[in-house]
Amino acid sequence: MGRDVSGPEYLEGRVSDFLVQRFTALGLPWARQPVSPGRDNVVARLDATTPRAPVILWDAHQDTVPVENMTIEPFVPVVRDGRMYGRGTCDVKGGMAAMIAAVERLLTHPGERPATIVFSATVNEEFGFSGARALARLWEPAQPDAPATDAAARKVVGRRPALAVVSEPTGLDLVMQHKGAIRWRIRVHGRACHSAFPEQGSNAIYPAGRVILALEALACDLLTRHADHPCGPPTLNLGTIRGGAGVNLVPDLTVLEVERRVLPGESPQEARAEAIARITAACGDARIEHDEPFLESAGLADATGDPKAAVWVEKLAAAARSRGATAARTAARYGTNASIFTAAGVPSVVFGPGSIAQAHTADEWIDLAQVGTAAEILAAVVVA
Repeated sequence: MGRDVSGPEYLEGRVSDFLVQRFTALGLPWARQPVSPGRDNVVARLDATTPRAPVILWDAHQDTVPVENMTIEPFVPVVRDGRMYGRGTCDVKGGMAAMIAAVERLLTHPGERPATIVFSATVNEEFGFSGARALARLWEPAQPDAPATDAAARKVVGRRPALAVVSEPTGLDLVMQHKGAIRWRIRVHGRACHSAFPEQGSNAIYPAGRVILALEALACDLLTRHADHPCGPPTLNLGTIRGGAGVNLVPDLTVLEVERRVLPGESPQEARAEAIARITAACGDARIEHDEPFLESAGLADATGDPKAAVWVEKLAAAARSRGATAARTAARYGTNASIFTAAGVPSVVFGPGSIAQAHTADEWIDLAQVGTAAEILAAVVVA
């Protein structure tokens, strides 16, 4: 989540190692795609048994949010009353397990498989979507400056998928559209000095206060726009503030982190520009810098606009209904890797076991029966 961390318990490396061992044991072709130090996407492939079959991508992210303030042991997988407890069980290792179990079912299925499944375990979904962006570049022709480490993953991934199914806790419903987001840091500058002589400096926290009030006013305004949209209105959140080194020092810098969530079809850059304009108008000649965004996604549009994708979406919905799920087609206020894949030309739908109400919680858990049902549904789509 943008923090300085070190040690084997951080980042996704050990999850990646486990996945590689699993796919090696299954005899499936796989590859690791380095994204950043200690963070590799893992991709595996199960080929169709029929010629000219479409490719379907199944994606689940490897990372989790931090574990502070959890009321359970975050990485001790306790099973009680049909639930597994632990950080990531719901978001999104339960969905990842369902996808891997579905691949294993298909591997031993005696009938035909009229679709090739590419499974991707991507990194850094929670903070930056960098794993999804790295995966998406594999569908494009290799550029001269492309990392040499992409070559093995490119062979496994093959051509552009007809549809991506992105695992998130949807309760076995189909999320057809969701918001995107743009996140950036604002740096408010001052001039440091001793607090005994504050007039000799310039306190960076004071203009930061005006920045905060401008953002608060914009956040209130946004809630009145498109209030009836299925994804809810656009929103803005000021997530962190850091400034000052001690009460006896006049601070020379305050850093704020802002997130503006956008509706499908809304421009993230235009949304950011509006926020910057509000700040400029409120803060006069204060020295304020806006970093380039560290996350930007345009949201997820409904995949059924693509006829080929619509066929597979309906197969997914039908398989879910046949196993007792409502399979409602819904919209969500959160964001996922699906927005990155859609922007790269791959229609996407979000589907998986668990409830978003349990994601990121202090006692995160998932219903194991629903994980099993999700695996059955995913496998049924390919053999139906």
